[in-house]
Amino acid sequence: MTDTAKTRSAMSRSEPKRSRKALVSRLGEAVVWQPAGGGWRQLYGGFYDLGVSIEWQEFELPHVFEWSRSFHPDSLELCLNLGGHGSVDCGGCVLSFEPLTAGFYLPGQRALRAWRDARHAHRFLTVEFAPRFLRQQLSRCDGALHPLVEDFVRGGPPRARLGELHRLTAAQEQRIAHLLHPPVLQGARPIWYQGKVLEIMAEFFFERRGEDELFCDRQKRLARERVDRVVALLRQHLVEPLSLEAIGREVGCSPFHLSRTFSAETGLTIPQYLRRLRMERAADLLQSGKYNVTEAAMAVGYSSLSHFSQCFCQTMGCCPGLYPNKAAARKVALNCDKQGRAVGIGAPS
Repeated sequence: MTDTAKTRSAMSRSEPKRSRKALVSRLGEAVVWQPAGGGWRQLYGGFYDLGVSIEWQEFELPHVFEWSRSFHPDSLELCLNLGGHGSVDCGGCVLSFEPLTAGFYLPGQRALRAWRDARHAHRFLTVEFAPRFLRQQLSRCDGALHPLVEDFVRGGPPRARLGELHRLTAAQEQRIAHLLHPPVLQGARPIWYQGKVLEIMAEFFFERRGEDELFCDRQKRLARERVDRVVALLRQHLVEPLSLEAIGREVGCSPFHLSRTFSAETGLTIPQYLRRLRMERAADLLQSGKYNVTEAAMAVGYSSLSHFSQCFCQTMGCCPGLYPNKAAARKVALNCDKQGRAVGIGAPS
């Protein structure tokens, strides 16, 4: 038997095993996400078939959801979190996903604990990578890989570990929107998604530090870190915001340069971003059912109800008094859509 024939024979034997794993994984995913009311759908790929899977989750539950049940033990998973609060715990070290943040982690052999908070409108994208896929794509890289990713690609011990948390940029938010609604014809989507997977890897899996870090990369990293610090300060002072001068002193930057850096990174000015954070917080409070409109307005620092209502409507798309009903209607529509037709869904991983 020739080498080619042997290779084909080996592939034919491994393919049924991989297909069986994919089927088991498909059934397992359905069971795990069933409590989410049909808010899970796969956009591209398959963890066991292609070695990579892009999945979208959108749900709200009255109780805490055990998120870690969906993790593949031998994987690297990246989470791009648009809305809702989630946490991943590894021996006391925690990645806390706030809205508009991203981070990756290694589940290991079911060693991670992860959960999604109750009464939050969760909207997040996950990309699950199998070792063989990352080895194929990254094995020839020049050593600039993030240490956790590099160890995973080289076949290090399959133990649970956490990467760093990053704030999503405006461009990354736009990319998520495109992943949900690809701007290409149906027949072109497989190769389009392949390209997007590589873009995501290039953005999140590479890192240079110390003497190896290029000057331009260092400037970009410092800008991201500075903006992350500003966002943290805005969250801490939602009710009584700091002045631009005070924020500049906290992050060690002039107000003018800080404003330009922040807008370039996020696509919004600092006041616009603050208003967005306030309205998202108010939406969570209203949706919880424990706050009326006036109480939610005061809880995020608005003394004028009319001004709050105007800002809320501009940001969230409806007046605050109707928002809980709109959110409930959206959830019902999502469930009906899931049951009635498979919108952009591939075979679950």
